[in-house]
Amino acid sequence: MSRVIVLGAGVLGASVAYHLVQAGASVVVIEAGGPAAGTSSATFSMDVTHLKTPRSYYELNRRSSALHTTLTEELGAPSWRHPMPAIQWGGSEQDQRAIRERAIRLQSWGHPCRIADPAELRELAPSVDPSSCTAHELVIHDQSAWYDAPLFVRRLLDRAALLGADIRYGQRATALIREGDRVRGVETGIRRWEADWVVNCTGPDADRVAALAGIGLPMTGIPGLVGESTPVPDARLGAILATPEVDLRPAPGDRICSISWPVDALLSAEGTAEAESGLEERLHASGQRVIPALRAARLAGIRLGIRPVPVDGLPLVGVHPQAPGLYNLVTHSGVNLAPELGRLAAEEIVTGGESADLSGYRVTRDVAASVQDESLSTMTSR
Repeated sequence: MSRVIVLGAGVLGASVAYHLVQAGASVVVIEAGGPAAGTSSATFSMDVTHLKTPRSYYELNRRSSALHTTLTEELGAPSWRHPMPAIQWGGSEQDQRAIRERAIRLQSWGHPCRIADPAELRELAPSVDPSSCTAHELVIHDQSAWYDAPLFVRRLLDRAALLGADIRYGQRATALIREGDRVRGVETGIRRWEADWVVNCTGPDADRVAALAGIGLPMTGIPGLVGESTPVPDARLGAILATPEVDLRPAPGDRICSISWPVDALLSAEGTAEAESGLEERLHASGQRVIPALRAARLAGIRLGIRPVPVDGLPLVGVHPQAPGLYNLVTHSGVNLAPELGRLAAEEIVTGGESADLSGYRVTRDVAASVQDESLSTMTSR
């Protein structure tokens, strides 16, 4: 039986741990905070398969999106996956043309999306102010969904614990234990943990953990604000909205979740506002212009997350030859990709093989200077 330490109890760590115990491994999960305490609780958490390029990466995301449904059936209710259409429109002719071209490409790949008249907003999202959409057409992804990421993490970790995983919170990896060249465990300051494998699923902290083994990961941290309103029962939002200024979706308890790439652009790399104040108000005001019912609400909470982003936007997966025994797993869009990446990583660790599905994402690859993932291009272009 393989002994595995999983560092991080976010979406990736929870998925890897669950799939490892399913495969018969002995698993310890070590987390500095609590379940989904980091970036996993500060994310918009929607199915972003339609934004993924190249084609092979799109297909990986599409398989992972389908696996969310399979996992829901395995674990039973309550479900963290909430299916509903996603609606996009642009704020300029250039943006609108790019959205249309993407939709045509996606249709050629077999993706369920369509170009529609803005009048459909009244049916799919009757709470939206029609004047907020000045585009002459929409793109609708009818089979999209949003995810309750903290619930997703808790469901996976609870089942992993029932199957024998040891979950330890409030402990941070301070050193890696080496036996010759191989990583054989973790020190947390209060004790030593020994294992056959250590899995680095620490999100924005992944480069620090990798550095403990003397290796580097080509990644950066991109800050983002996620807002959540007080309950707005009158906001009948039956779709996820991707508008030029703000993205909006339902959240548990009749709330509305929001992000804004233009607002995020005003955050420094450390995740602090270069403009000293007003970003929360700007985020909420952007949502109010799209959904007038939000004018009767306030932001109940604002969460700042540091997105762990490989420099070309594609996942960083696997073992570096200078640090055998340390399996790294870093990606942007972690909620969407967690089911499939967790399954494939667990399979590689338990069998000792290499999955062809992960061949393009190895930590040893030559990382392109240009961004390959279209969703990262969309995020950073603002």
